[in-house]
Amino acid sequence: MSTHHDQTEPQSSLTPLDQQDLEQAVQTLLSPTLTAKLTGVVGKPLDKILEYLPRGMESKIQLLVKTALSKAADAALWSLGNEQKDASPKWNKAYAAISGGVGGFFGFTGLAVELPVSTTIMMRAVADIARSEGFDLEDEDTKQACLQVFALGGESKDDDAAETTYYAMRLMTAEVITTHAGKWLSSLLEKVATRFGVVVTEKAAAQAIPIVGAASGALINTMFTDFFQDMARGHFTVKRLEKAYGFDTVKAEFNRIAAQKELR
Repeated sequence: MSTHHDQTEPQSSLTPLDQQDLEQAVQTLLSPTLTAKLTGVVGKPLDKILEYLPRGMESKIQLLVKTALSKAADAALWSLGNEQKDASPKWNKAYAAISGGVGGFFGFTGLAVELPVSTTIMMRAVADIARSEGFDLEDEDTKQACLQVFALGGESKDDDAAETTYYAMRLMTAEVITTHAGKWLSSLLEKVATRFGVVVTEKAAAQAIPIVGAASGALINTMFTDFFQDMARGHFTVKRLEKAYGFDTVKAEFNRIAAQKELR
């Protein structure tokens, strides 16, 4: 539960400042996918990047991702302390760059070492932003919301509109949590790992390109951390506003802003 928003009667319309925050959140959550950004950095289309992946590597990466997310959830999320303060995105990016450089230098053998470290750094960055938006890190809803952010990186081939994808992701993960109430963490990790695994597989393939190596590992990890920090800021802004104005009000306004942007 948020430390700064009581469950009072929701207001019907957003204040100008909150409206501005929501517009910024929509802009962020509608931004190009991580896959698109990765393709831009490496300068090759995705199908060409994936050719650098050894046979059978995708299933190994999927397993690594689930383990990394699980460790990150234990290690990072609950060790930050709960005092509300501004997030520290620059430090988190610097740590991620270092771990990515190491992983890139050692290629696939380094991924097993680097992935839990970089995922923990990114999880801390996400939790840092949640805390800065006034959310209680000891609350289960906040923990779930932090994990949800990692489902925003990997887009499935069926996703066509980012605003639908955002709320579809929320619905998908909420259903998992409700259905597996007693084991919500392992069930949610499973679901999130499937989507997060998509972009980690692409990242591993990009770092396997011969000319790329360590330098690109650092660059790609910085880009990953940047991306998930942005997604976290958008996600927790929306959730903060939902606490103040109600879920339906914010969702309707989110979709109205998104539709306007699509028309431009």
